[in-house]
Amino acid sequence: MTAVYASDPAASRGRLYQEPLSSFRSPFQRDRDRIIHASAFRRLKHKTQVFIEHEGDYFRTRLTHSIEVGQVARTMSGALGLDQELTEAVALAHDLGHPPFGHTGEDALHELMAPYGGFDHNAQAIRIVTNLERTYAEWDGLNLTWETLEGIAKHNGPVTGRIPHALAAYNKLHDLELSTHASTEAQVAALSDDIAYNNHDLHDGLRAELFSTEELAELPILHDCFAEVDRLYPGLNLYRRRHEALRRFFGVLVEDVIRVSRANLAEIDPQSVTDVRHAGRMMVQFTPTLWEDLTVIRKFLFHRMYRAPEVVEMRKKVTRIIHELFPLFMEEPELLPKQWRKDVEDITGDEIALARIVCDYISGMTDRFAIVEHARLTGQDPEPGLRASGPGHIRYADRVVEE
Repeated sequence: MTAVYASDPAASRGRLYQEPLSSFRSPFQRDRDRIIHASAFRRLKHKTQVFIEHEGDYFRTRLTHSIEVGQVARTMSGALGLDQELTEAVALAHDLGHPPFGHTGEDALHELMAPYGGFDHNAQAIRIVTNLERTYAEWDGLNLTWETLEGIAKHNGPVTGRIPHALAAYNKLHDLELSTHASTEAQVAALSDDIAYNNHDLHDGLRAELFSTEELAELPILHDCFAEVDRLYPGLNLYRRRHEALRRFFGVLVEDVIRVSRANLAEIDPQSVTDVRHAGRMMVQFTPTLWEDLTVIRKFLFHRMYRAPEVVEMRKKVTRIIHELFPLFMEEPELLPKQWRKDVEDITGDEIALARIVCDYISGMTDRFAIVEHARLTGQDPEPGLRASGPGHIRYADRVVEE
């Protein structure tokens, strides 16, 4: 049953450009479908999650991560009586703005764009779905509903202080009420992201042999998960044992969020989604105890996976690619593809506008395209480890954890 505080598609605030309602899909379902069919969503297949995309068929990419986030989000959304289509739409779109090479690529672009307003992947996701996807006859972007755009912009909480340029530019046209919290659906999408990456980074780190099963079994939460598996299945082989333990770990996180969120919602007793937005705090949360345990796990991953020596070395290599591509296109914009050069012609002499076009182009690149284009334009062969045929696994950092 749908809760009173759920987002109601029939009461949507609509789209920037009015269009007829679908006869067989809700507005939020339509948003979700448009995101899935967007070229930016397809490109996530070849963008880094933790390991560079072409190294290892089993490692997560941004696309598989987004699908996993969407699955977790639908599950929790259904348990809380929310609109599952809106929740999934926000979950699937939350990483659309990531550049190649994950957070390392974002750090590099933010540094390069500092004189021109900076770079933020959440704001870039808004820019993609409101401007850069240009396939519809009547508008730029996907013309998503206000609720989906709000969720993409604010799923991590209110946006205060200095607002990233890409988000501020759209907000002038279509006020997303950035100072308030987002809907419960968007909050579910945010926690689903945390659950998905905490779970699958442990999987991928094990597969990359950056740490051992025995080390995981000593960590909070996981210790009990392994103990239960050993009690139920003594003598289980290594791969099944750790999969069963990580499956239980996944379940613990999901069940904790559902339980806490139900309690928070019962305490506030919101009678509408507007009440959720003005509650003054997030409704969808982990318990403080579990969050403390997750902090221990994230610090373990930070040191053993995201900042392993070979990972740090790879960060340097891919950072150099971004740092060399950006000034190259700024100095010679004629190197941009034809459809991008048209935009450059419209802003002659405006260095800030040119920088944003170059940033849009580079941030849309996949890992492999950035590597290949860098080699082609600079005449330099890809460094060892950056060739698709190179031996071994690429280990690559993609998380920021407060020490």
